[in-house]
Amino acid sequence: MRKKVDFLVIGSGIAGLSYALKVGDYGTVCIVSKTKADETSTRLAQGGIAAVMYTPDTYEKHIQDTLIAGDNLCNEKIVRMAITESTNRIKELIDWGTNFDKTKSGKFDLGKEGGHSEKRVLHHKDNTGYEIERALLDRARKHPNIEIFENHFTIDLITQHHLGDEINRRSKNITCYGAYVLNPETNEICTVISRITLVATGGAGNVYATTTNPAIASGDGIAMAYRAKCQIENMEFIQFHPTSLYNPGEKPSFLITEALRGFGAVLKTIDDKEFMQKYDKRESLAPRDIVARAIDNEMKLRGDDHVFLDCRHLDSNELIQHFPNIYAKCLSIGVDMTKEMIPVVPGAHYICGGIKVNENGMTSVKNLYASGECSSTGLHGANRLASNSLLESLVFSHRASKISIMKFKSINFQENIPEWDTEGTVLNEEMVLITQSLKELQSIMTNYVGIVRSNLRLRRALKRLAIIYKETEELYQRSVLTTRICELRNLINVAFLVIKMAMARKESMGLHYSIDYPRMEEIKEKITDGINQGN
Repeated sequence: MRKKVDFLVIGSGIAGLSYALKVGDYGTVCIVSKTKADETSTRLAQGGIAAVMYTPDTYEKHIQDTLIAGDNLCNEKIVRMAITESTNRIKELIDWGTNFDKTKSGKFDLGKEGGHSEKRVLHHKDNTGYEIERALLDRARKHPNIEIFENHFTIDLITQHHLGDEINRRSKNITCYGAYVLNPETNEICTVISRITLVATGGAGNVYATTTNPAIASGDGIAMAYRAKCQIENMEFIQFHPTSLYNPGEKPSFLITEALRGFGAVLKTIDDKEFMQKYDKRESLAPRDIVARAIDNEMKLRGDDHVFLDCRHLDSNELIQHFPNIYAKCLSIGVDMTKEMIPVVPGAHYICGGIKVNENGMTSVKNLYASGECSSTGLHGANRLASNSLLESLVFSHRASKISIMKFKSINFQENIPEWDTEGTVLNEEMVLITQSLKELQSIMTNYVGIVRSNLRLRRALKRLAIIYKETEELYQRSVLTTRICELRNLINVAFLVIKMAMARKESMGLHYSIDYPRMEEIKEKITDGINQGN
């Protein structure tokens, strides 16, 4: 089966849908979603979307908060661009039908999260992402130029390396011509040929054993872009959300939004003692990298499986009104958050690196764009400021759409694309191999490449990963393709990139923390302590 479209969009979250709605007014669009179109990381986003709406907030305050959280690795030009465009993108989202909570006076009810100096987080109760996904998907389904392939899996991007002649295969000026897409129900692989392709596949949280990401977050876009020789960067910066609900066996881990701490909730140890004051003057509202490391350290020092988030001192009616889904979820496991503390642990949450793009979402591969969590824009640096991710998706998908609309008619379809080669493959009945390899991979990453790392742990992780990689590639080459084996292969690619980039980072910065490279402030503190002891 072959299909031609002007724009191929891989992913149906906020990045993919907002781009599709804009380019769809000018050409044909095919959106590929690996499960149901609404099953995305966007839908699970609780806290909200950050944007400057009212005084005393200013663009400059939001810019500085972003730069500080990013630990001096943000691209300031990109930060300024994204933040100053935030208000217009929010207005556009509202025009598309998104509803945000308002106060009795009619103004937006803005929240405050860790790292923010002002209230600037727009939200819809505690299910903001669900509301955004609903509005965008509803509009996309009604658009005459947009077709959505649900329950289809994108195997790989098509470049000249898939063409038959040796000259094209050896070319270093890589161009994307579309993608190979698997229909798991029929095992048919469709060759989708496009003028322009946008990768908007979200994150890769399932490379770890505990994650707040949905099961679909297997790093597919990053892995296929890497195999297409696309430039990837900053994969060492994995953000662990400090507070996922401690409920062993549940996957994905239920997210306890940072907005709850912004509302006044306080982190405590199991014996009901606050501890964040030991780590940062902002206490429970410090940036996520600091809070996650603090929780991790307290758990290791004490030998506890979790810490607590205490809401008992807050007004119970307002608490339930603002966070009804969290209240209901906690009740379902026997915790009344108005009377009892919520057990929480850090969980893999967000990749700050990914497919390197410029200010217009363009990758290093011609006619290939990327937006959302799978991309690396320069906005987040070494640590993402809370609620900047949905904003990033809107800004870069908007800018990518403008360039795409200008260029697509001058791009010719590549006609001589070969069909996917299935010769020599056999139906794989050893599903236990895939299941076990995934567990081993997640164990390696969780134990050796987690919140705190070391050179020794990283070297051991790389050696263990090499064995799983070899076994999986052999299985992949001889098997009829399934979503599960493709996802495993993609997660292994992502894990390799995280480990290699972590090994190359010879310093502790933001979300990458190594016991072999103390942060500068820790070195200064030790020097000061030594001087004081000497006196």
